[in-house]
Amino acid sequence: MPTRTARTAWTGTLQEGSGQVELSSSKVGTYEVSFPKRAADDADGTTSPEELVAAAHSACYAMSLSNGIAQAGGTPIALDVQADVTLGPDPAGGFRLTGIKLTVRGEVDGLDADAFAEAAEAAKAGCPISKALTGVEITLDAALEQ
Repeated sequence: MPTRTARTAWTGTLQEGSGQVELSSSKVGTYEVSFPKRAADDADGTTSPEELVAAAHSACYAMSLSNGIAQAGGTPIALDVQADVTLGPDPAGGFRLTGIKLTVRGEVDGLDADAFAEAAEAAKAGCPISKALTGVEITLDAALEQ
């Protein structure tokens, strides 16, 4: 299986420095990061490790759920997946991810709401990014759209 690579070039201190995250494998871009903007409510045009985790988790979960729907006998038409990753204080000191909320709305042929919910829960457990984040509480809000 392939290995994917990203790199960060950082200069300066935590509070006054900044960096650039490069998505090296895909070459789709280089993005600014800074700790003050990471910890602020308004990201002001910069990304953060939490946003990158959210992107990875939403994409991985969508793939996993699409497969699970098909395995359950349904046909995924459209899935809208949002991952909200929260940074907070760590009681042991520093910071940690304090929670991840996955929200999915699906348009699916061939599954009722219960079967969709079952596939959604299985996808949450089976997604490789969910598995990597087992130390973080992951909640799920899944519903079919008509």
